[in-house]
Amino acid sequence: MFSRFCSPHSTSVHDGYKDKVQVTGRTQDCQVPCIENSHCSQSCSLGLEGNIGFVCKNKKWRKSTDTCRTLNVLTIFEDSSTVINTFSDTPSKTGKDATITDVLMQRCPKDLSCILKNIQKSPPIPGNIDVIVELLHNISRVLSEDVDEVKVQSYSVIANHVLDSRSISNWAFVPERSSSSILLQSMVSFVRNFFLREHSLDISEEFIHIIGINISKDNSQESLSFSMKVNDTENEVTGMVLLPQKDLQQLPSPSQVISIAFPTLGAILEASFFKNVTVNGLILSVILPKELQRISLIFEKITKSRGGRTQCVGWHPTENKWDEEACEMALDSVDQTLCSCQSSKRFTSFSILMSPHVPESPILLYIMYIGLGISIVSLILCLIIEAIVWHQVTKTEISHLRHICIVNIAATLLMADIGFIVASFFSNLVQHHDGCVAVTFFIHFFYLSVFFWMFVMALLILYGIVIVFHTVPKSIVMTSAFSVGYGCPLIIAVITVAATEPGRGYVRPMTCWLNWDNTKALLAFIVPALAIVVANLITVGMVIVKTRRPSIGSPIAQEMATIVRITKNVAILTPLLGLTWGFGIAIVIEKNSLVFHIIFSLLNAFQGFFILVFGTFLDQKIRDALKVRMSSVKWMSRLSEQVIFTSGEDSKRGKRFHLAFFAFGNMKETSNLHGFGGKGSSN
Repeated sequence: MFSRFCSPHSTSVHDGYKDKVQVTGRTQDCQVPCIENSHCSQSCSLGLEGNIGFVCKNKKWRKSTDTCRTLNVLTIFEDSSTVINTFSDTPSKTGKDATITDVLMQRCPKDLSCILKNIQKSPPIPGNIDVIVELLHNISRVLSEDVDEVKVQSYSVIANHVLDSRSISNWAFVPERSSSSILLQSMVSFVRNFFLREHSLDISEEFIHIIGINISKDNSQESLSFSMKVNDTENEVTGMVLLPQKDLQQLPSPSQVISIAFPTLGAILEASFFKNVTVNGLILSVILPKELQRISLIFEKITKSRGGRTQCVGWHPTENKWDEEACEMALDSVDQTLCSCQSSKRFTSFSILMSPHVPESPILLYIMYIGLGISIVSLILCLIIEAIVWHQVTKTEISHLRHICIVNIAATLLMADIGFIVASFFSNLVQHHDGCVAVTFFIHFFYLSVFFWMFVMALLILYGIVIVFHTVPKSIVMTSAFSVGYGCPLIIAVITVAATEPGRGYVRPMTCWLNWDNTKALLAFIVPALAIVVANLITVGMVIVKTRRPSIGSPIAQEMATIVRITKNVAILTPLLGLTWGFGIAIVIEKNSLVFHIIFSLLNAFQGFFILVFGTFLDQKIRDALKVRMSSVKWMSRLSEQVIFTSGEDSKRGKRFHLAFFAFGNMKETSNLHGFGGKGSSN
């Protein structure tokens, strides 16, 4: 009749259609099995106005909206007996029926006291939240002047009621999804119109805290501090606004700074808009003079964990989302995060988010450190074996270049893994920033070298398939291989550190690895690595096609032989060409899957072990060379025993020993020739 919340008996569904709604030409009843994506509504329980909306999902009615309320024009004011007359006599400024705000401005505009008591007694149900948010929004528009401390106090009491932690779950059913954002902006807009006199402002409610101070270039406070309870516990979380002292010196005249802290609004915004974003600190709204364009904020974390990724963000009121462009992370630790944020008319409210993209599990840490330990031992063993059999397995140009690639892949991966473990010992990155930068550069360079040497091996395989290899001079191939294997990674690593470190954006605030949040320096590793993985995958495909040659025998035997050849080639080439890193694409698609993270960690933490098994132990030439070496060791052992046994005998026996040693040498050389072939044999 009068306005949206006037009639105490109005409902949004006609009496003849209670519990029903027309959907695609059919009447759907909330009491019967539902049709997918259809809607229905029910009246609220006795004594409440409004209705409850439902939507059909997976053949079940699920609550979607709730406008049930106790607050209306007759119940929101303390003296309801005179409300109807006042309401009827009060014209609206818009020319329409008068609103609750119009009556409020008529009855108690100085302190808003005539509605405080009944609002505080009302239950924080979705319909009441909707009424109060619209009321606060209207008050902030109407009272644009003469806002004093009494009005701010009353306004805070009203806002505090709907910010109660008990109301968080109810915000999800408020019909106007942007109500939480409207509340935030209304609060900032209203307080912005308040002007401090001589004294500072300090208004503290359970779920909202406002601090205002006067500042000047001669005398100003360094920070504003908040400490508020969260999650219905006795634990308090702190927040701090750090005033830029250098910028304060540029103020032309005394000004004021006002900040508002919200401990529960983050969870309310999450309930209204988001599913996979968690606000992990206080929301701090800051009202600054126009001369101060950047502000530093310290947020204590609600959930203190090393597993998740922390983001500094600002609230975008028109798009109703958290925006990373508003802030940069300056420092991050397990307990706190320091953010540098841009304060403007668009961005006035800031907080930190905890990204759930990396599942937190001790299993991942165990896999990483155990796998790296095994990988390091395996790589050392691989290099030792290569050194032992080098002369036996590198007699042709192709085999020589192949083992050059394997040795450099193993060596660079070993250095990168060692650097990764060293980086884990850096705990205080503020004191050891330069050391962290050096270790990160070291890791970045050697991990890139691993991939580029894998790329060199893939090029050699392709070259061997497409072109007759010995037509290219060996010196040119070797020069090109080392230029690609070490030159390209060095150029990328140097450019990355030179472009990002001057602004302290090379490493992450909490770990010694390439930064992502501020400078996207991590792209200098991801882009070349994934590009090489794709190129190497193409190479493996060509090898598979090449190995599908016909075999002598029955059709079944031919198929089995082909399958065995392909399986062996793929098993050998997968770790040597880094194809296991391609599984990281699955991590990007399914960011929250712990199973994918475990598989990815297993494949890459144990990469050194896989190189030892598939690149060394499965190589027939290496196994044959090792057998010869082992037999040589056994002969040397027997001969040394013979020396000890015959040490006291005559010179005639000594001569026989020298003859036996000479015979062994001839036998060993003959064995080498028969085992590995001449100069033209392939590896």
